Amino acid sequence: MNTSNIIITVGRQLGSGGREIATLLAQRLGYKMYDSELLNLAAKESGLCERLFERNDEQKAFSKSFFRYNLPLIGGEHGMFQNELSQDTLFKFQSEAIIKAAEANHCVFVGRCADYILRDAPHLLSLFVTANVEERIQRVMQRLQCDEKKAATIVREGDERRAAYYEFYTGKAWGLGSSYDLCVNSSVLGIADTADILCQFIKAKFSKPCDE
Repeated sequence: MNTSNIIITVGRQLGSGGREIATLLAQRLGYKMYDSELLNLAAKESGLCERLFERNDEQKAFSKSFFRYNLPLIGGEHGMFQNELSQDTLFKFQSEAIIKAAEANHCVFVGRCADYILRDAPHLLSLFVTANVEERIQRVMQRLQCDEKKAATIVREGDERRAAYYEFYTGKAWGLGSSYDLCVNSSVLGIADTADILCQFIKAKFSKPCDE
């Protein structure tokens, strides 16, 4: 991948505050932030409904599984797809949208295997954000207005889905230190201070000022 843009990818455990940290990094660095926006970009690039991407967002895929939708032929009579779309196909479209976005701007990407998709980018920094499970459950309780038992189930199942999705497409272990350039526990310093430290880390690596 030939681009001079700086690319930051942020993997995260559910409820870790990873998205909030990514948002702060993008704001302080003046970079473009991509999270669920990628689904819209992929839909526009492929000409497909965004709902198809939402349904399979960071979900484990099976290369031989197909989902039948009531769609017109794509690519003409000899086109690639005829009313059948595999999760691999959706992943391919999403990957193309990620690459196109990375080539256009300095970016912060949240999840969606962006670190693997952009692994050949010369100025890539991959981060992973974790947090103490008690804090993660509390965040989910507050965000979804649910009880502790329900929140704990959401956290556990959310992590399982993200891990399965990441490991299926990358062949790497989700959340393992060797899969990323830097892993950080946001419980140690909190969301804002963790973002401050990561901003300084990025500044040191790329000599990029981190303006507030």
